[in-house]
Amino acid sequence: MTATKRVPLLLAVGALPALLAACERPAGLQVEQLGPSGAGMEQVLNPRVQPVEAPIPPTLVLPAQEGEPLARDVYQNVQVLGDLPVSQFNALMTNITNWVSPAKAGDPNSGCNYCHNPANMASEEKYTYAVARSMINMTRTINQDWQSHVKATGVTCWTCHRGQPVPANVWVEAAPPRSRGLLQTQGRQNMPMASVAWATLPYDPFTPYLAGAENIRVVSQRIHRSPDHVRSIQATEATYGLMMHMSDALGVNCTYCHNSRNFGSWYTSREQRVGSWYAIRMVRESNNTYITPLVRAGVIPARGMDGGARLGPMGDALKINCATCHNGQAKPMGGVSMIKDVPALAAHPPGYVSAARAAAAVAAG
Repeated sequence: MTATKRVPLLLAVGALPALLAACERPAGLQVEQLGPSGAGMEQVLNPRVQPVEAPIPPTLVLPAQEGEPLARDVYQNVQVLGDLPVSQFNALMTNITNWVSPAKAGDPNSGCNYCHNPANMASEEKYTYAVARSMINMTRTINQDWQSHVKATGVTCWTCHRGQPVPANVWVEAAPPRSRGLLQTQGRQNMPMASVAWATLPYDPFTPYLAGAENIRVVSQRIHRSPDHVRSIQATEATYGLMMHMSDALGVNCTYCHNSRNFGSWYTSREQRVGSWYAIRMVRESNNTYITPLVRAGVIPARGMDGGARLGPMGDALKINCATCHNGQAKPMGGVSMIKDVPALAAHPPGYVSAARAAAAVAAG
């Protein structure tokens, strides 16, 4: 073989590992059939690429003592959780510290100091004090009002934060820059983006659907255009972008919720599709009622105490989406429930009306 012929052959052999890098080894894959045979309703799980979960820290549980005073009668400026006995209040504060900002050597703003001035624990000089109050209310609202999605498993601060002041998976609005070269378009339409699982779809499915209330349904019930169902190609692509995010965030494919023979049919869909319907509305409420108002009130600064960004380039807050809780798993933390050890986060005290429910009541007249 001449040297001239040998070079292309060597290049081809050298490129083979790169081509195979995108392929999965079939050995060890786990397949679960979710629907009728022949409908393609299967979930394929690759244990080799499953997200590594941080170990859940032990939860401090202290039973209340008979005749023990309430936190609001002992401490100053306790606007949330004041209904708890002092011992349970202190235990919950310890747990929240470990869930969100555990103490770190050499970091004066970690541990209790992340929210509090140690010289005056009632002071609100640190913005995180007000943020924590809103997040506690949000957690209680999710557990009380959104059992249609979280069921009895519930959520705690750890579900999203996993020991970090800012959850690993958040989103912000962003002005899309123009792509370069031959694929020069607006909206990164022809560029694979992580927000839509590297699909070439509109890169921001969150602003219209997880902050706004755009209509997500794009499947018509008729074969022709009808006055009650007029959806543009752009809206359809944006919907698929949201579906790609949800699939990636839960580590599942489309048939986890949908029946492959008729994606639009609710009658033949799995019950998980109903749970997802509620999940979208739960996330909207959380973003619009408990997170975004903190920016409008000037509570959240552009930079945190660690120097990290707390606002996006458009000035909006770091908001939540499906990946914030799920982190690549169909059930957050594999379905482990922590709420049984912290029942104070399971619901608001009697007589409390959440901000979202109060607003809904006003809107209804």
